[in-house]
Amino acid sequence: MSYKEYWDQIFQQNKDMNSLITSYWHDYSNMGTWQFWLVVSLLVLPLILLYFTVDRRRIFELFFFGYTVHMLWAYIDIVLQRYSFFVHTYFFAPIFPHALNMTASALPVGFLLLYQYCLNHKKNFLVYTLLLSALFAFGFATIEALIGVLEFNKGMNQFYLFLIDVGVTYTAYFLTKLVKKMRKNEPLDE
Repeated sequence: MSYKEYWDQIFQQNKDMNSLITSYWHDYSNMGTWQFWLVVSLLVLPLILLYFTVDRRRIFELFFFGYTVHMLWAYIDIVLQRYSFFVHTYFFAPIFPHALNMTASALPVGFLLLYQYCLNHKKNFLVYTLLLSALFAFGFATIEALIGVLEFNKGMNQFYLFLIDVGVTYTAYFLTKLVKKMRKNEPLDE
């Protein structure tokens, strides 16, 4: 197959897949379903909670941390979704990533608020991350799978999800510490 033939076939398959996902959303994940409203709740409620609870004195540090969790989880989810390891079967809209409610809201806000709590109360964030990651992976994801809004495939399970949560959060933590250290070393502007 030539270069052009590959891309023509890729474009056609992509068009067919988009059409299929849109049809599925209209039939099973639209605004008339409870699953849609669960997804919307998991997208909106953590952001509302964040608005009222974020420590505004440290907002840039906290939001950098949360944004890093979001970005890392979003890219990992793209891979997991593309290869059908970890599939959110109900989603906000067909044009958005299917796990948008989790990768852009629930997970970043949960870990951001934990980070804030640990900073403000001098607690060990790395240990507390293990606890929250376990709660997300073994508790929340298990419930999501039981009610059918999440599927694990090809050997993916809650333990791997736990490891991903820990890895993403630790990475975001150390990147945040690195940026804070770099900030302290920068010369003052005049």
